[in-house]
Amino acid sequence: MNADASNFNPALLEARVNSFATDSRRVQAGEVFFAFSQPDFQNNCFNGEFADSHIYIPSAFEKGVVACVARRDRFAEHRAILGEFADRLIFADDAILAFQNLAHGVYLEWKKPVIAITGSAGKTTAKELTAHVLEHSGRKILRNIKNYNNGLGLPMTVLNLAKDDSYDAAVLEMGMSTPHNEIARLCKITPPDVAVELNVLPVHVEHLGSIENVAKAKAELIEGMKADGTAILNADDWRVAAMRDLHKGQTITFGIENAADVSASEIKMERFGETSFILNLPDEKAEVRFALSGKHNVLNALAAAAVGFSFGMSARTIADALQTVEPPPQRGEILHFADNFTVINDSYNSNPAALLGMVETLVEGGSEAKRRIVVAGEMLELGADERKIHAETGAKLAASGIDFLIGVRGLANEMTKSASANNLKESRFFENSDAAGEFLANEIKAGDLVLVKGSRGVRTEKVIEKLLSKYELENREIEKEFNRG
Repeated sequence: MNADASNFNPALLEARVNSFATDSRRVQAGEVFFAFSQPDFQNNCFNGEFADSHIYIPSAFEKGVVACVARRDRFAEHRAILGEFADRLIFADDAILAFQNLAHGVYLEWKKPVIAITGSAGKTTAKELTAHVLEHSGRKILRNIKNYNNGLGLPMTVLNLAKDDSYDAAVLEMGMSTPHNEIARLCKITPPDVAVELNVLPVHVEHLGSIENVAKAKAELIEGMKADGTAILNADDWRVAAMRDLHKGQTITFGIENAADVSASEIKMERFGETSFILNLPDEKAEVRFALSGKHNVLNALAAAAVGFSFGMSARTIADALQTVEPPPQRGEILHFADNFTVINDSYNSNPAALLGMVETLVEGGSEAKRRIVVAGEMLELGADERKIHAETGAKLAASGIDFLIGVRGLANEMTKSASANNLKESRFFENSDAAGEFLANEIKAGDLVLVKGSRGVRTEKVIEKLLSKYELENREIEKEFNRG
């Protein structure tokens, strides 16, 4: 035993543990607290500067934790305040890795299927749709809350199994933003039985260098799944379709444009939030009425349907499940206002392909609108060509058929300038979302159809808040939910 741990109390091995915590401000009696510090974050691909949680170990014990996991080197550094707790410390060379290894151990005890989902856009929506479809078949499903899809969020989700192991399957979103094999690391914690690849888009190229590198990083999901696992691949994205050569298990494809095992036909959108299509499986089909809009969301529904198909669900059962779906907050959420205008709230994230895809949905479904207005926030993490990419996106927006572009913050000004130069009649730029929201609240008219889309750092949800402060929704319950969220 290491000298630093010479006072370790063997009784800890028999102690009853209620849960596990990583935030000293929220620890509760009976938990084990993991103290993370800068070396742990650096070793596990997290960018930025982080506080040393070892200094909060004394307060964690005051709150009644059973034990704390600490680094040996940080114990030596903070011996003056930690020495008295030495017999209740569990030492690790890397506290985050220890946290992940614990989650892996809990997963191994559980021994039930894991469905992992990745992609450059749509992960959270596809995760929610997939969990909803599987729950409709009577299964109890564990899923990431929010977007807990990284090296801390995923193990935190899996550790819920230590308190309740009655889940029948887990649907886990897996994300990445660096070239450091993040998805491969996540697959080691919970090797997927089913791996869903949604798309490969030029997102995080600032850190990965090229879309080819993004594709390689996303492909780690297929390479990291179980040998007899099932890959569910988007047939409409050639980079994803090519991943079928990376494994020897079963492949199920989904798509709209190209031939696929699971597909959609006769897609119709009446007004936003009311889409219908025919769900086609290899040997059967069923009509679906769906509360999300846009081709991208039909593809997300097909990904979920493909997972349901892999679990033996029928087309009718899958269709029934999809018909009871509600839009996740801020991801294509449709807000119909009493003053007869409609707003699509897609404030969660943005990149060029996702923005243009939503605009295509706006134009296709908004032929009866008096004006089609786009509120587009600055797009982040686009790399060295970010100014050029914003300008090119502005030109494409001008040609898309929209009537008015409102750019928000920073490089969104390149979009509005480029859109104007390419003959878009109306465009405005604002330095922040508050100002854009104030303008839109005064400008909006009956018959308008508005898309609000931006990266999280731009806070375009404030535009929605401005509208809600001035106008009422058709359904006031939605407004209450938005304000609570």
